Amino acid sequence: MRRIDEIYTDKPYYGYLRITRQLQRDGIMVNHKRVANLMQIMGIQAIYPKKNTSKPNLEHLKYPYLLKGLKVVKPNQVWGTDITYVKANGIWFYLVAILDWYSRYVVNWKLSPNMSVNFCKESLAEALKIATPDIHNSDQGSQFTSIEYTDILKQKNVQISMDGQGRCFDNIFTERLWRTVKYEEIYLKDYASFAEAEISIKKYFHTYNTERLHQALNYQTPAEVYFKN
Repeated sequence: MRRIDEIYTDKPYYGYLRITRQLQRDGIMVNHKRVANLMQIMGIQAIYPKKNTSKPNLEHLKYPYLLKGLKVVKPNQVWGTDITYVKANGIWFYLVAILDWYSRYVVNWKLSPNMSVNFCKESLAEALKIATPDIHNSDQGSQFTSIEYTDILKQKNVQISMDGQGRCFDNIFTERLWRTVKYEEIYLKDYASFAEAEISIKKYFHTYNTERLHQALNYQTPAEVYFKN
């Protein structure tokens, strides 16, 4: 599953057949049925990453995608959020992050042992103590479409935007963040516990925000761009 995650993070357009072939080329002799089963457990499939963390709730209201053709020109114009998974001592945990699209600054994040809406709400509430975005974008996962979550945004008069079903690139900057976090932090570590993972990821995000130079930001850090004005 770790290697499947690595392949998928690098090539999200790979389905179970191509992932099976890549695993076999890597010397992992496994058949496509086993790979398909593991991908189902992980909640991923080609192109659109329907993570277990992003299962929709048909009873929740869905909002339109507001970012098509929009030029992002300032901090706090658009925030994007998403959930990914982190493995520690054989157990999967869940990581949510709120990213400012303009500066790539991670406004807030939280690690959780379960997929409840609570850790997403807490992360959003803490982020809103720093600033209020014009638009908040997410996928249609049940955590983000829940009344508890969307009410927090409505109370702050934040416009709510959601990715179209089957369109993983609608939240492209957050997807790129996960790729960076996985290759620069998660894949390099072998966390022994939830607490160890949380401490290590906290250090990483501090480095990411305040020390890591971004070519797209003219070799500035996200914090420098985010707090410039």
